[in-house]
Amino acid sequence: MEQSKGRAGGRIGRRSLIIGGVAAAVGTGAVLARDPLSRMWWQVPGVEKPRVAGAVDYRGARWIAASSANWRRADRPDDFSVDMVIIHVTQGSFDSAVKVFQDPGHGAASHYIVRDDGHITQMIRELDVAYHAGNREYNERSVGIEHAGFVDRPEDFTDAMYEASARLTAGICARYGIPVDREHIIGHVEVPGTDHTDPGPHWDWDRYLTLVRQAATAPSPNTSEAAT
Repeated sequence: MEQSKGRAGGRIGRRSLIIGGVAAAVGTGAVLARDPLSRMWWQVPGVEKPRVAGAVDYRGARWIAASSANWRRADRPDDFSVDMVIIHVTQGSFDSAVKVFQDPGHGAASHYIVRDDGHITQMIRELDVAYHAGNREYNERSVGIEHAGFVDRPEDFTDAMYEASARLTAGICARYGIPVDREHIIGHVEVPGTDHTDPGPHWDWDRYLTLVRQAATAPSPNTSEAAT
């Protein structure tokens, strides 16, 4: 899940501007609009965007913070549009996934982990960029969901896991206007440049997308619990 070092072509994101260049950029109004610069105030050394400790983006999730070395502070979707959910499998237990995501030397973490009993833990806020996809552009535009288990053990993908994960994904899609289809809900294996194979051949995509669509039309909303 190591974040790629480069980003192919395209626009220059606000986060690509180093703080040392802000003063120069302010004087070049033809290049940068005032609004993007106004959203960079919290990047100035000693200033941080206000956050509520322990706040979660999904109702019912438990908060356990990942190491700050495994994600990047951002202000999504204001600075980067979120248009994708990426499905992962941990290749290990739930506890081991939490442990490595808290390890600053690991270099990667996902926003959420779903356990076999349907329990959901959030470790990174959705507005921040998690290092989970192994591709910088995909990290910036996606929310990553890990599922505790192994790709070669279909029994790890329980009914409770599928249903809880589907409700989580439906809530994410509703928040950001993400279409519920296989172009926008993808596996880690489908990320360009990755060497990962998860979620593997035993992940039932047809079942999962059906559950996501059902959750999206369910009467009980999966609304955000987050507070910036």
